[in-house]
Amino acid sequence: VQLQASGGGLVQPGGSLTLSCATSGFSFDMYSIAWFRQAPGKEREAVSCLSNSDGSKYYRGSAKGRFTISGDRTKNTVYLQMRRLRSEDTAVYYCATNTGYCDPVADSYGMKYWGKGTQVTVSS
Repeated sequence: VQLQASGGGLVQPGGSLTLSCATSGFSFDMYSIAWFRQAPGKEREAVSCLSNSDGSKYYRGSAKGRFTISGDRTKNTVYLQMRRLRSEDTAVYYCATNTGYCDPVADSYGMKYWGKGTQVTVSS
């Protein structure tokens, strides 16, 4: 199981950015994939989760209404479209996966396999 997040960078407040999570080594349609972030000095927090088997999507906290998670089965890739970015969105963003569905009540959505992160910096 391999995941690689990319697409991070520097963006101004109010701007947009789309992150990609390229996956390999497992059956994409049978797994769920989630995004997390960790800001300096803070604990890791869940952002969003996509259950590929039924298309269910979950969002947490400030991601609701601003971020959109989506998947492309032809590319085995999950995206996180982020809009109206704020300075507090600055963090390292990670994607993770596990078999089955997202667990909406678990801190980590039930994820088991983790990829390396990509830095997102929101600053003017």
